Amino acid sequence: MGEIPGVGMMDCKRALVETDGDFDQAIDLLRKKGEKVVAKRADKEAKEGVIVTVATNDGKSAIMVEVNCETDFVARNDEFKSFARSVAEKVLSERPADREAFLAANFNGDGTVADALVNMAGRTGEKIEVRRLIVMSSDEGNVVSYIHPGARLGVLVDIKGDGDLPTAGRDVAMQVAALNPVTTRREDVPEEIKEKEMEIARDAAIMDGKPEQIVDRIATGKLERYYKDNVLLEQPFVKDSSQTVTQMLDSASAEVTTFVRYALGD
Repeated sequence: MGEIPGVGMMDCKRALVETDGDFDQAIDLLRKKGEKVVAKRADKEAKEGVIVTVATNDGKSAIMVEVNCETDFVARNDEFKSFARSVAEKVLSERPADREAFLAANFNGDGTVADALVNMAGRTGEKIEVRRLIVMSSDEGNVVSYIHPGARLGVLVDIKGDGDLPTAGRDVAMQVAALNPVTTRREDVPEEIKEKEMEIARDAAIMDGKPEQIVDRIATGKLERYYKDNVLLEQPFVKDSSQTVTQMLDSASAEVTTFVRYALGD
């Protein structure tokens, strides 16, 4: 029997037995089972699963995708993890513009990615989804990927320079995984966030009875602290808090362009 996306060999064999060896009917049977599961589980939340990254051999591009199921039991299943890996490899080969385009793409020669998710639902008895994905390419450097143990958190980092980019990129990715910065640079922090932080700091200073003439100075200081805590390049480096991430990168002859962080279910 040929490959059917998201369906194990034993399921294929059972479907052939049920249909007296008719291949086309077996495919229909398996898909109907998957569709029944999808319909039955439509109102369920699929917040478990895995984050997967795959990179090109030259390190110029990488993708990250979140593939979800309902329970940790399924997420830890080797067949589900293998399926998620095949989904990630398809994202890398297709380089889709968005999730919708990816779901409509052909999956291993038999049906679409959306069909494969339905078939995998039939196999696992749970809702299976591709929640989000991203394709990142570097014009001047490398894209370094990192998956935290347990596959519940992943990071992509676009990094350039003359130094050891894989090592520096992994250090940055681990920094992003651990401290969850909001942006790469302070200039990238949205104005509404800056205004909100300043407002909170002003209100707190006034409630503390601080003189009105120094309230704005106090708020500015609080905003600087926000940058230190939440802007990647200004954060203390997790491996050596005596220096910032910027200082670490300078010593490594590297520069971060951008990053993306996926945490399962966020």
